[in-house]
Amino acid sequence: MAEWRAVRPDLDFAPVEIVSRLRRLRAILDVHLERSLIACGLSGPSFAVLSSLRRQGPPFQLSQRRLMDALGLTSGTVSVRIDQLVERDLVRRLPDPADRRGALVQLTAGGLAACDACTPAYLGDEDRLLAALSPAEREQLAGLLRRLLLSFEAANQPDPTGRWLGLLLAPAHVARQRQRELGLDERTGLLVRAVEPDSPAERAGLRPGDLLVSVDGQHLRATADLAEALAAPGRRRSVSLRLGVVRGGHVSLDVALAVPSNRVQAAGASWPAGSVARRGGQAGTGGP
Repeated sequence: MAEWRAVRPDLDFAPVEIVSRLRRLRAILDVHLERSLIACGLSGPSFAVLSSLRRQGPPFQLSQRRLMDALGLTSGTVSVRIDQLVERDLVRRLPDPADRRGALVQLTAGGLAACDACTPAYLGDEDRLLAALSPAEREQLAGLLRRLLLSFEAANQPDPTGRWLGLLLAPAHVARQRQRELGLDERTGLLVRAVEPDSPAERAGLRPGDLLVSVDGQHLRATADLAEALAAPGRRRSVSLRLGVVRGGHVSLDVALAVPSNRVQAAGASWPAGSVARRGGQAGTGGP
């Protein structure tokens, strides 16, 4: 980075320090973990399928559509992986009673045994690869990575917090891209895509196109910030959020959003475990 800053002092290279290191770490980790799996007769792609099915519990199956979503892959790529595992008798395809054109993918006894045999060694290798970090540092890093990942996943699926407020929100990176396309100064916040009729958001006067930049005086960078504000001590009794709003790229508003207690309680029940990123970091969820 020092070389870039010397030749282009007019540019901010701080993002490169994160993104380039994530790329380099991904390449290094993939090489080491692939060796671990090869030692027990699997590859990274095949283990990803087996472990996705294994963590469902008996009968260890998913529809092919849900498997695609879990792996973040296209239908064609997942079909090829399943075909390879069927040939090895590690998974089987079954008719999907909920979708006549779809199929269920299920672990065979051999697939279950292979996954269970590989998982302890795989986790041990992951632990060794993180040996340079203390438990507290791992927890903090896991929380930050989860927060970042959720912001990208929120671009493709409804967020429970926004839904209970009556909002369809675009994450911060999408909001900034939209501002750039419109020739506006880029500000970090959540972009309101739609407002549900007769919702707390509509009654507060929020509109599509508004940019939410703060909640209760704190910067708003992710829907996790909204979830954290709603989950704050005493929030179940006092359910008014103060939102900083930018409208039209330049008009700043201070909006009070009153949320009925039943909506707050329902929203809290719908938040996935660990979805609220507490300050100071939080351990991520998931597994191999």
